[in-house]
Amino acid sequence: MLLTFDVSFAQLWHDLTHAGWWLVAIGVLWVVLYTMNALTWWVILRGSGDVGVSFMRLLKFTVSGFAMNYATPIGLLGGEPYKIMELTPYVGVQRATSSVLLFAMTHVFTHFWYWVTAIVLYLLFMPLDTAMAIVLTLSGLFCGAGIYFFVKGYRNGLLRKLVNFVGHIPGCRGWAHRFAERHDEDISNIDSQIAALQGQNRKSFYASLLVEYAGRMMQSLEIYFLLIIFDGGQGGAEMLLYSVLILAFTSLFANLLGFIPMQLGGREGGFALSMAQMGMTNALGLFVSLICRVRELFFTVAGLALMRVGNRPRTDNIQ
Repeated sequence: MLLTFDVSFAQLWHDLTHAGWWLVAIGVLWVVLYTMNALTWWVILRGSGDVGVSFMRLLKFTVSGFAMNYATPIGLLGGEPYKIMELTPYVGVQRATSSVLLFAMTHVFTHFWYWVTAIVLYLLFMPLDTAMAIVLTLSGLFCGAGIYFFVKGYRNGLLRKLVNFVGHIPGCRGWAHRFAERHDEDISNIDSQIAALQGQNRKSFYASLLVEYAGRMMQSLEIYFLLIIFDGGQGGAEMLLYSVLILAFTSLFANLLGFIPMQLGGREGGFALSMAQMGMTNALGLFVSLICRVRELFFTVAGLALMRVGNRPRTDNIQ
């Protein structure tokens, strides 16, 4: 993509240096977003009893967990086990597992609602042709299926369904069967804790959803800042709308290629396609994707470094 886009490396370097202090603004924005992610996790933990760990430590685990997700294929296979491992000495393995699963569910669930929001905004404010009508219809069906799946998971728990799903993967059937037999009671308890947040503590459930959804909407400000840089300081409601739609399409496209570490190529392609749909150039798409990569690499390195800082786990309450 770098070699085939109609833009020179000199122009790319000029655009990167032109970003200037806006890179600091983007960095601050992501500090706020990670803080909101940690707040979601804190609300979930609070809904099942005493949190047992400081908010700053939760923030550290959150940043490191996302760094692991960026660096490993199929993201959740990296960061979520790490967070369970780190949180277990403070709240026990069952609460650690249920809270991390609930956070992951909430994080993905709000993605579906963000995509639904983008579909509605496109239908209300953007011109519609046959091709886009088909894309939006398929996207709507995909989001509807995802929302239905997560609603069922919130009501009945999700861990046993995940174990059963793994059991249908060739080569994993024996392991999944042995795991389910050895940890049957633990799986039932964790699923009960997952269902309890939605069924018994609705205030915490909706608060966690609201914080995560607000974070998804705020994330579009990164695209908005970059469009302002490229557009010579012009902003406004139209550009904010474009930012929401670009992020929605790009994140959907990239998550469909989630088996690639850091979604390399998928996200860049998503930016190029979505910006072309908004009447923008491929060069702008490449510029925005490169800035996002710089930010992502910075926080990935920071998150991995934090894994080595301030590790003083408690040894009590680990049942």
